[in-house]
This record gives sequence, structure tokens and C-alpha cells, in this order.
Amino acid sequence: MDIPKDLLYTRTHEWVRIENDTATVGITDHAQEQLTDIVFVETPQVGKKAAQNKEIGVVESCKIAADIYSPLSGEVIATNDRLANEPDLLNKDPYGEGWIFQIRISDQSELKSLLDADAYQALIAEEK
Repeated sequence: MDIPKDLLYTRTHEWVRIENDTATVGITDHAQEQLTDIVFVETPQVGKKAAQNKEIGVVESCKIAADIYSPLSGEVIATNDRLANEPDLLNKDPYGEGWIFQIRISDQSELKSLLDADAYQALIAEEK
């Protein structure tokens, strides 16, 4: 299982890449392994106001539908349109081409609540 050290993570298995005031968000390798074959992704609308830890989208696999939670508060500024026709990008490349959305961060202090790679790895170990 891949847990890149340069990303931040949530307890609900989203990853976050921070660049200035923008956060790119996707689901972790662990999450896509648990879901297995992803067949549909509902991304948020550009312009939507995101609230930290609130539902913002849905990922569906052959087994289950799972909510996507926003790791930070802000405004959605981009979504990965490729996921409409290629939802399996989340399985193939969860940390690259399989990103889901980007938000402009409205509250930088919320970054303190995210997990680093080591803490996220410990969380997964606890869940087993």
C-alpha cells in the first residue's frame, strides 16, 4: 500500500496535496483497495462551498457506495472531469491522474487537523 510522505490525510481516507492556498483532494490507495473496482464518481460542482469533514461527493464500486468528505473548508475551483468516463483512474492512479477535486482553502488553521503519512499509516493499522 502506497502512502506518499508529501501528502496529508484524513481519518476518512482522503489525501490532500497543498500548493499555496489550493488543496487537491483524492481518495487514498487504501480506500481504493477497500472499494475494489470503482465504477462511478460523483464530483462536486465548481463553485460549491465545502465545509471541513462534510460530504462533498460519492464514489461507487461494484461492492459499495462511499461518501467523499472535504478535508478542508473552501470553494471548489476544479474537478477532475476525466472521472466521468474513467472512474477506474481512482484504482489505477489514486495519487496522480485519479485526483477528484481542488478547493481554494478558506481556513488555513484546519490544516492542523490533518494527518501526516506516519499518523495515517498508524490509523490504518488500528483499523485492521
